[in-house]
Order: sequence, then C-alpha cells, then structure tokens
Amino acid sequence: MAGNNKLFDDLSQLMTNAMGVAQGAKTEAETAMKGFIDRWMADRDFVTREEFEAVRAMAARAREENTALAARLAALEEKLSKG
Repeated sequence: MAGNNKLFDDLSQLMTNAMGVAQGAKTEAETAMKGFIDRWMADRDFVTREEFEAVRAMAARAREENTALAARLAALEEKLSKG
C-alpha cells in the first residue's frame, strides 16, 4: 500500500510541475506574441486610439463651425438680396 501512495504522490507532483511549466510557457508565448504584434503595428504607422479620438473631436468641431458659417453666409446673402 505504501508503494501505491508513493507512486500517486510522485505522479501528483509530476503533474503539478508539468502544469507550472505549461503556465510559464503560456505566459512566455503571450509576451512574445504581444511584442511581435506591437512591433508589427508600429511598422505600419497605425494611429493610437487617443490620436484617433483627438482627430475625431477636431473634425466634429470643424463641422460645427462650417454649419455656423454656412448659416451666417446664407443670412448675409439674404440681407444683400433684399437691400
């Protein structure tokens, strides 16, 4: 019986160690893949989310200004045509 317990203890320890190695390999692979993707994206000059949002806000302000200027121009044209 003691031999069986030792066998199961050794097998359990082996499986625990194997899971630790697998977890370490997983973490290392994830880190390597993230580094590869970061370098790949940097080489392609993709913009960051922050840069995209800043340009989007600038475009929205420009549209608002264009709308206001178009309304002002229409009012001036109407005033000139009556006067």
